[in-house]
Amino acid sequence: MMKEKVLQNKRNGMTALLLNLAGLAAAIAAIIAGAILMDADVVFGFGVALLVMGIAGVCLGWIPLLGLKILKPQEALVLTLFGDYIGTLKGEGFYWVNPFCSAVNPGSDTKLNQSGDVKTKTTRISAEGVEVNLNPDGKRMSLKIMTLNNNRQKINDCLGNPVEIGIAVTWRIVDTAKAAFNVDNYKEFLSLQCDSALRNIVRIYPYDTAPNVDTTGDGIADEGSLRGSSEVVAQRIKDEIQARVDEAGLEIVEARITYLAYAPEIAAVMLQRQQASAVVDARKLIVDGAVGMVEMALERLSEKGTVELDEERKAAMVSNLLVVLCGNRDAQPIVNSGSLY
Repeated sequence: MMKEKVLQNKRNGMTALLLNLAGLAAAIAAIIAGAILMDADVVFGFGVALLVMGIAGVCLGWIPLLGLKILKPQEALVLTLFGDYIGTLKGEGFYWVNPFCSAVNPGSDTKLNQSGDVKTKTTRISAEGVEVNLNPDGKRMSLKIMTLNNNRQKINDCLGNPVEIGIAVTWRIVDTAKAAFNVDNYKEFLSLQCDSALRNIVRIYPYDTAPNVDTTGDGIADEGSLRGSSEVVAQRIKDEIQARVDEAGLEIVEARITYLAYAPEIAAVMLQRQQASAVVDARKLIVDGAVGMVEMALERLSEKGTVELDEERKAAMVSNLLVVLCGNRDAQPIVNSGSLY
């Protein structure tokens, strides 16, 4: 198992730069001195030696400059030497490492729908159809918290209804060695695991509350749903993704549902169903209230002895009151000016 090794005591880039510049200056001075001494026959050999060493120093003096690395805050550089992982540079600073080290970042060219993956302007030199990218920042790993806005997916809920759902996952790299070497491309790996985890969790829940559905796995029906238990669903999605990406050295900070709706092919039918359910609930409330008001009216009339009503008249009164209280429109009263009987 690959483990991260943070390289310490490597922030000596300025010292290395000054020494390298001093060496180049000494090489140039050696070339000049060698050329002067070659004019003197007595020290001709020494002059040739100085000239050769100076030329060699100038020709090879640029190699140590390749070991200079600059890192900004929340950046890391994974280094390999001839195929072997030697360590990771972390934290802002000016570093110097073995100039033959190469940086590794398998996700540098992958652009996902997320923060941090913005296109930057790069400089290219074209010579006979060959283009060379001179942007050195591509191999640096960002340790910042980034948000992956995964594409919407159409998934069947536990009742078989197609649902469209999208999530936003906040994540960051916590182990650069695992991210670089344990998976082929940690960004694509994260995106695929988000899709898989989302499908596994959504299939457990209904879109809306449904009877006789167990969403927790304890064998007892509950009221969990995608619409009503979004916080619980998001937490389960987060835990599911985290368990899958541990091997890639990633930490899932948060997962949130950003879009939730029935699929277009059943959206209209489900809307009618919701409307019908709302009408039934409203009617039930109206009827309960009307029955209570009728009972109260009969009790008050009976207590005060205002009027004596037989069972037939009570039934008629109840019917009339219920029609008035439960009707959709205002009642049109009819005044009886004659005898009640």
